[in-house]
Amino acid sequence: MANKNTNLHQAKEAKKDEFYTRREDIERELYHYRRQFEGKTVLCNCDDPRVSEFFQYFALNFEWLGLKRLICTCYKNNDIDLFSQHDKEQAVYIIYEGDKNGNNRIDPEELDVKPLKGDGDFRSKECIELLKQADIVVTNPPFSLFRQYVKQLMDFDKKFLIIGHQNAITYKEVFRYIKENRLWLGYGFNRNCAHFISPTYEDTATDADHREGMIRVAGVMWFTNLHVKKREEEMEFTKKYKPENYPEYENYKAIEVGKTQDIPEDYDGAMGVPITFMTKYNPNQFELIWTTDRGGDGMLEDLKKPHTRYDAPVVNGKGMYKRILIRHKR
Repeated sequence: MANKNTNLHQAKEAKKDEFYTRREDIERELYHYRRQFEGKTVLCNCDDPRVSEFFQYFALNFEWLGLKRLICTCYKNNDIDLFSQHDKEQAVYIIYEGDKNGNNRIDPEELDVKPLKGDGDFRSKECIELLKQADIVVTNPPFSLFRQYVKQLMDFDKKFLIIGHQNAITYKEVFRYIKENRLWLGYGFNRNCAHFISPTYEDTATDADHREGMIRVAGVMWFTNLHVKKREEEMEFTKKYKPENYPEYENYKAIEVGKTQDIPEDYDGAMGVPITFMTKYNPNQFELIWTTDRGGDGMLEDLKKPHTRYDAPVVNGKGMYKRILIRHKR
């Protein structure tokens, strides 16, 4: 692990989110959604198309996916030869409508490059107009703006496939969408870790996953509202409830389940499970109650016990990491 995600924390504090996604990670995830892209307009609105692997993937696979149109916005850089450092005053957007001459390349004359009046921020009026034209949004948005980014997609009722950190699951704004079955997780990265190309941060990883010129960030996931077949798979459980194996929290009427595979099949009450439970979550099997983050944001009042601490579930006087409270559906 890259020094407990030091780079990610630095990026959040500095509001610098220049993490460029690798093509192989995009290809691995997008493989599962091919039929859902037929006849669709795709928008990559947090990408410089000259360096974005999202743009390259969709442009090179335009016909294979059966796309109608590809739109990609660039933030403050109109030099086609520069690696985007956001240091130009002109932002642009590009429209690509497929290989016109059949040479299986992306030729300059096939790219319709247009200037933007503003800086290319996804929240700007002109970028929102581009969003309205899109059927599906696919990108790696700034982690520091994840709440705002997801809200915009929901407000405009867009289909999407985006990258975010697992901690975003417990954001009250995001978790509400998950609970309402309007947002869920995609197929995911290997071991929930991703390597990003970053011009800003140095990789401090010391394990076998260290890769030159990249940083390794743990807890990275795909968030989507496209159809994900694996959500239909039912988890199988072999553990039975025994009080000595599943202590009840001192501040919540719920039991602690440290690992998803240890969920007792015969317990009908509230259970606290790790965030990573969401990678296995089947909405037909479980009810999501709420997250314990920030004491449940007023949504766990019926489960709270008299206690001095609600910022985390407590076992044997020790605060646990944030948990998601769930129940079996019977």
